[in-house]
Amino acid sequence: MTHLDVEKDYYSILGAGETASQDEIERLYKRLARRHHPDRGGDAEKMKAINEAYRVLGTPVTRRAYDARNAYDSRRAYQPNQRSDDAVRSVAPPLSRPSEVLPNTVSGQLVGASFILLAGLAFLFLVKIYYIRFMWPVFVAAALVVVFGIWKAHKVMVLARNTVASTHPLKTQIWIQEIAFWFMVCAGSYFIYQVMSAI
Repeated sequence: MTHLDVEKDYYSILGAGETASQDEIERLYKRLARRHHPDRGGDAEKMKAINEAYRVLGTPVTRRAYDARNAYDSRRAYQPNQRSDDAVRSVAPPLSRPSEVLPNTVSGQLVGASFILLAGLAFLFLVKIYYIRFMWPVFVAAALVVVFGIWKAHKVMVLARNTVASTHPLKTQIWIQEIAFWFMVCAGSYFIYQVMSAI
């Protein structure tokens, strides 16, 4: 469970001022995450500290709780017998947030898109195999899951393109990527259509 650690200066970890806007904190976090992510050769402990700082400062409610506790602790230096937890309890609920199952990286998003696409295709084939006339809404739902998987795969391609340097061929040859992606989608759709027609 995440807890407020006022001993750590989360603002300095992110390189932000205490008056920084939420957008600025998010921008600084993304910049540091790209630089220090273990997948890119960064330090895992540094990335852990950056994530912890963003968990606290990235949400207005938890940021207010952190700021209030810092202010309370500075006043508490004159009254050492009072508990500092009381200030946080009055400001916000406990700082726990469900951890992400898949990280917001290209590989994590690719796994998610592949899972959705494969689940949609499996669902589509099952519906086709056991098709009864009144099951057409289920068939449409399965097709929509496949379309959603294709959309997620396209988002992964755009994310991969945005994470590389501006001089990289992925940035300069966007139209080739789009043509290749949609050609693969059309070819895959035709193949799936042929297989489903044979069933």
